[in-house]
Amino acid sequence: MSLLSREQLDTFNDRGYLLVEGLLDPVADLDPIIAEYHTVLDNLAGELYAQGRIRECYGELDFNERFLRICEESQDVHKQYFDFSLPKGGVKPDTPLWVGPAVFHMMRNERLLDAVEQFIGPEIYSNPVQHVRLKPPEHRSPWDPEAEQIQLGITPWHQDNGVVTEDADDTDMLTVWFPLWDAPVEAGCLEVIPYSHLEGLQIHCPAYGGPRLIDEALQLEAAVPMPMRRGDVLFMTRYTKHASLPNLSDSVRLSFDLRYNPTGQPTGRGEFPGFVARSRANPASELHDARAWAQLWYDARAQMAAPDYEEVSFDRWDINHPAC
Repeated sequence: MSLLSREQLDTFNDRGYLLVEGLLDPVADLDPIIAEYHTVLDNLAGELYAQGRIRECYGELDFNERFLRICEESQDVHKQYFDFSLPKGGVKPDTPLWVGPAVFHMMRNERLLDAVEQFIGPEIYSNPVQHVRLKPPEHRSPWDPEAEQIQLGITPWHQDNGVVTEDADDTDMLTVWFPLWDAPVEAGCLEVIPYSHLEGLQIHCPAYGGPRLIDEALQLEAAVPMPMRRGDVLFMTRYTKHASLPNLSDSVRLSFDLRYNPTGQPTGRGEFPGFVARSRANPASELHDARAWAQLWYDARAQMAAPDYEEVSFDRWDINHPAC
């Protein structure tokens, strides 16, 4: 039995995105991830306290306020500490990342994969272009003096095909975005431009916060905000133009940003490890071991941090392009 209706799939193909309400179970699916991130925050607080960067560990506070106090006092949003991907450059042997079992099991969530299968088919690869976002309220986000802006603000307008290398231009990459806590408009939810995927890949320019579309490629009057509740999932094509609004609330916006593509197609981030999440043709090829998945990332980190490693550029756009 299909999880999504023909009408929903037609909407996705027509508009370039589909918001599915209540696809995930907030308690069974999302709470284990939040519990795991409590452990990550404990670890971060302990390290910062030992380094003298914070006065106390703030263990009596809830996750939201504790994270914000730590960010404010240490003047860092520590986004890499929570992420389950490596940075695109400058990787060191101790570059932090979190590749815990709850994160892995979310990527293999059966109900989520049932939906993904209806978009890209039964041979599903977990693409390593993936992130967790802990986006502080703008009025409490640490400042970046070099960039002269807050460290983690809005995500600029872009297409996800624009943040991968050219070898993945023909990859049928599906974006899967969902909040772990409610993400209303005031908390900085995503916004999309319907039908924008029909224009194909557009020119991007390097920018703080990631590649951005040039103004001429945008139809901002058509942009639609995507407020979401816990359990809702937003699916987008690789060409759908989207951005995030500013977080003007008093709470952190906590969200997952995942990608999937048909197995065998380039991921656009060749140095990073993906895995077979589902295979109807060869179930034995699926990765079920969370520790094995974590080790793939540790091995990639060691390789990229090696003295003889030659860095590969993941940035395809030229700041000197006339459009920039």
